[in-house]
Amino acid sequence: MAAGQKVAVYGAYGHTGRFVVAELRERGYVPVASGRDAGKLRALTASHPGLDVRPAPVDDDAALDRALAGTAAVINCAGPFAATAAPVIEAALRARIPYVDVAAEIEANADTFAHFSDRARAQGAVIVPAMAFYGGLGDLLATAAMGDWTAADEAHIAYGLDSWHPTAGTRNAGAVSRERRGGARVVFTDGRLQHRHDDQPTLEWPFPEPVGPRKVIGEFTMADVVTLPSHLSVPEVRTYMTADAARDVVAPDTPAPSPADEHGRSAQTFLVDVVLRSQGHERRAVARGRDIYAVTAPLAVEAVARVLTGRTRTTGVASAGEIFDAPDFLRALSPHIEVELPGA
Repeated sequence: MAAGQKVAVYGAYGHTGRFVVAELRERGYVPVASGRDAGKLRALTASHPGLDVRPAPVDDDAALDRALAGTAAVINCAGPFAATAAPVIEAALRARIPYVDVAAEIEANADTFAHFSDRARAQGAVIVPAMAFYGGLGDLLATAAMGDWTAADEAHIAYGLDSWHPTAGTRNAGAVSRERRGGARVVFTDGRLQHRHDDQPTLEWPFPEPVGPRKVIGEFTMADVVTLPSHLSVPEVRTYMTADAARDVVAPDTPAPSPADEHGRSAQTFLVDVVLRSQGHERRAVARGRDIYAVTAPLAVEAVARVLTGRTRTTGVASAGEIFDAPDFLRALSPHIEVELPGA
């Protein structure tokens, strides 16, 4: 089904966007490269000869419409998503094609659910935000771990990164989020997002091997606090980050990720440990892999493939765990991620 189908990639010249373009080609799709910077789009053709390039500022509806013309879906990789998500979603709705993004910004993802759910559902459209390492992967793991549970008391998502070399996009998105919440930090507790001004707790998390027990920053809140509660009955969603990686991402002198293999992946490794608790019982799902940015590409492209082939469970704005068969989706990622699920 992929052969010849065109998929637009907005922000195609960015760090993650390049991985998405390569993954689309690997799977037989025809990527259409778009974004705000015409020069960077032209430069992208050096590594992707013959690439269809369509520049489109986010404030130019006609240009966005031209960028999506004739495509089957769009993947938005251009942050900050506070600026790009709504215009590209609007363009996708006009074109009547599915929209997927890789947003890690908590506020941008919350806005997508708040502003587009009713319209997308009425149109029968599909909008999948946060279809990335942060947000999408945790949601798939948590949904798979829930199994036959209809509710859980707590969901814990612990990120065991050996390091975190942030891209310029990650730094910009973080700055926008901090500005939007006035420097406060956000948590999901008592069934809702709340803002706090106190210090984040530090504790030890018992990661499975090969990471093992590590010091983590508690309430290091990621997009999971939007994706999980959008469809799972869990009043407490808590996220954690290894302390070393948390220091890396805020340090001004931490370099950007650098390629360490023929695919352009960095050497950085990760382990995502998801623990659900309900009435004294516990379930766990674990994912291991390499390069948080590179692994976002198969997540987003697999999502598009499933939407275009009708392997979905709902329409409207939906997170990964709600719209897809989570265990099956995770199994499909086996070339990129090693996954352990309850009962497997």
